[in-house]
Amino acid sequence: MMRHLTTMALLLMCTIGSKAHSLSNLTGIDFIVAADGTGNYSTVQEAINAVPDFRKAGPTRIFIKRGVYKEKIVIPETKQGVQLYGEEGTVITYNDYANKPNVFGENKGTSGSSTIYIFGPDFVAEDITFENSSGPVGQAVAVQVGGDRATFRRCRFLGFQDTLYTFGENTREYYEDCYIEGTVDFIFGKATAVFVRCHLHSKSGGFVTAPATPQGADYGYVFYDCQLTADETVKKESVFLSRPWRPYAQTVFIRCHLGSHINPRGWDNWGNVGNEQTAYYAEYQSSGEGARPNERVSWSHQLTDISRYSIAQVLAGKDNWSPAESR
Repeated sequence: MMRHLTTMALLLMCTIGSKAHSLSNLTGIDFIVAADGTGNYSTVQEAINAVPDFRKAGPTRIFIKRGVYKEKIVIPETKQGVQLYGEEGTVITYNDYANKPNVFGENKGTSGSSTIYIFGPDFVAEDITFENSSGPVGQAVAVQVGGDRATFRRCRFLGFQDTLYTFGENTREYYEDCYIEGTVDFIFGKATAVFVRCHLHSKSGGFVTAPATPQGADYGYVFYDCQLTADETVKKESVFLSRPWRPYAQTVFIRCHLGSHINPRGWDNWGNVGNEQTAYYAEYQSSGEGARPNERVSWSHQLTDISRYSIAQVLAGKDNWSPAESR
């Protein structure tokens, strides 16, 4: 396989073999969103607003027809069980960023920059592109997830710095066959998050992850069978797998393929030697040019037993949650 791929090529790869939904292969749709006015609503937020608060009858399924929806979306805690299904070509985008002034003349901040906020539990998204289109202007979040038991399948997360904010402390998130791109700390936050067969693409030198795992948490980020690539212009050995946003950060890569852009040291202590005593960084059977176990920092780990890292165990919590099968 080619060492480097352009972003456009990667997006085309994500489209090839896609299982993107259509109305003909989905059942139980509650609302249809269509930018051209042929659905129940023309914006995603209108459909979210129509979801009954604290609905107990089951999930609310929303089908979003292909199109570009420039919206800043909030799914509040009261909207539980929201499920969004997109067609190929469904894009939700906005262009806020941390240093952009709000109506009071104050900077929005990292948390205020997100395109979509997901606070309701049991959220599902499939076949949707989430984008922050601000460009390389510092922190600019595409998706902020604060609700427990969130699931994403075949979604794209596009941005630069701080693309995906796994915001919720003591919450669990599951990402399957997703494409996530960025520059610095483009996956960051407090949640326990599992990534399966995801494509992590660096657009510059920097850091792939910056977990803020709470002290005492059993797990932080766990990546299974993922692929790490970079733009052609990214220098060799200029990207680190992770740096700890908080002292007890945890990140584990299992059977992942690492490109030559990954620095041989692998992990960074964010300028604080004390983090080396508290953070937990590990790999299991990494492959590719960036997999150089003998050159990793001494305070990281090369695992020989991953029995405690089954997906079911990582995500179980107290309610034995397991992400539902894709529809």
